[in-house]
Amino acid sequence: MEKRNMNSQDYPLATKSPQFIKTPTGKKLEDITLEQVINGEIKPEDVRISRETLEMQAQIAESMNRDAVARNFRRASELITVPDERLLVIYNCLRPYRSTKEELLVIAEELENIYNAKVNAHFVREAAEVYEQRGKLRQE
Repeated sequence: MEKRNMNSQDYPLATKSPQFIKTPTGKKLEDITLEQVINGEIKPEDVRISRETLEMQAQIAESMNRDAVARNFRRASELITVPDERLLVIYNCLRPYRSTKEELLVIAEELENIYNAKVNAHFVREAAEVYEQRGKLRQE
């Protein structure tokens, strides 16, 4: 299916443009049925949101002048490839007084270089700077 730019007329995406939605395993939204779920033909990984779907949601948000929401969708799309367990560790490291600046910068490098999550890497670097300015870093 050819990709296209989304806009407010595509909202809600699952109702107005379901033909563009695919799961990370390649299943089309319209191909997932309750019967398949009950029969065990659909696994949890078959119903996770994909990076592409989050990007479409970001485009819709931008077309509605919801830039902050669009940025959140794009950050979320980058995190699709990060294992859930690692995300929880990173989340806890971002809490005030939990990490040193150096530890946060290492996380930013990991996000950027291992997971290609450049927007999130920038976010973590920015958090490290703000925490340093506000005295919210863990002291060794």
